Amino acid sequence: MKNFTQTLCLFLLAAVNLFAQQEKGIIGTTNWLNNWTEFRPNHVDYGEPTQILSGNISQDTKLFKKDTYLLLGSVFITEGATLTIEPGTVILGDFKTNGTLVVTKGSKIVADGMETDPIIFSSNRSVKKEGDWGGVFILGDAPINKFGNGSSVNYGLRPTSFEYINYGGENVESDSGIFRYVRIEFAGKRTKEFGFFNGLTLAGVGKNTVVENVMVSYCEGNSFNVVGGEFNMTQMVSYRTSSDDYKFNYGAQCSITNSLAIRSPYVSGADGSRCMYIASYEDKNEVDLTKKGTFVKAENLTLVNVSDNLASDIEVGLVKEALYIAQHASLEMSKSVISGFNPAVILDDNITINNKNLDRIKFSEMYFNNCNGNIFTEHNSNNEDLENWYGNRAFFNVYSKGSDSETFIDLDNSKRPDFRLRINKIYASNAD
Repeated sequence: MKNFTQTLCLFLLAAVNLFAQQEKGIIGTTNWLNNWTEFRPNHVDYGEPTQILSGNISQDTKLFKKDTYLLLGSVFITEGATLTIEPGTVILGDFKTNGTLVVTKGSKIVADGMETDPIIFSSNRSVKKEGDWGGVFILGDAPINKFGNGSSVNYGLRPTSFEYINYGGENVESDSGIFRYVRIEFAGKRTKEFGFFNGLTLAGVGKNTVVENVMVSYCEGNSFNVVGGEFNMTQMVSYRTSSDDYKFNYGAQCSITNSLAIRSPYVSGADGSRCMYIASYEDKNEVDLTKKGTFVKAENLTLVNVSDNLASDIEVGLVKEALYIAQHASLEMSKSVISGFNPAVILDDNITINNKNLDRIKFSEMYFNNCNGNIFTEHNSNNEDLENWYGNRAFFNVYSKGSDSETFIDLDNSKRPDFRLRINKIYASNAD
């Protein structure tokens, strides 16, 4: 684990230095990772709960930093109520009852933390592990592409009313509140019938919802699960999830900027998981193809797989692609770094390689580093057409085969002392 941490520190430093060279990957004149992120949450003691949250919260409620809250079972914010959470508040998901928070359609959450005082959702166990509790659901009434423009989340939540798990509608401007400077740790519990919960599920969320500076770490399910809706995400962090870091589906119209995913091949799920999974449906029969398919605009992302021995991990099947793009989904990705995957990108084998489809899947000003191949069609080892297309000088994509330590130059960071301080801080921790 010491090697993992040291490599992580090197890459974070490299990503910052890369910005100084090419403005690719995560950027910032100040270190936006500072203060509010935590890469060793299993070493943090949040204390014992002093208050219990359970059942339905049907009137405006505020949670305070002075208390530590326990999510007991599925907790629903209902009847248009607003849950306001004070900066620095700690909320623990109960292991035994699969503690989960659901912000129902028409209700709001105002979890507006601060860089120096983030809001924390974590596990109530003394020894914390991935999948200790459920996660957070924010359900809105913005459009999705399913028939009827609405659906429901199941996961065995057992609401008192079916409407509490509904999402989707026609309100593109939907406002589900603010989710900013928040950490979600050790979520993603597995259920026998419904599979894994996700760290943060955003379903039918609209444009007026604020989602910024959110870190999901050590999640057994997907870190961020976006289902339909239309909104922006910025300065997201996904760290050591077992499933996908960012999953977009069912007509999501989403932009994600200046965000980070750090994967480890030693904790990924057995079926393979990715930094980004972009699709318009799971079952074609349940969606209306006359509606918008999923479209993701991604800029200044850093997606990295941290491996002790990349070649060996690829050979035994521990490393998969960074991005998977399904049929009828669109992506515009630019100024981003993808490092250490097998390969960088896979296109679904149902996507016909022609100008029309490639115009919907754009990569420009990219830095593909140390990947076992760049962009391929699924089950097809011949990617000559894709290499010719995305390798065109007009796209300004860069391909490198060097290790991170060789590829990224350690520049003088005297003008960026905050970044240097943060990297040293992580390095000195020697996590696990």
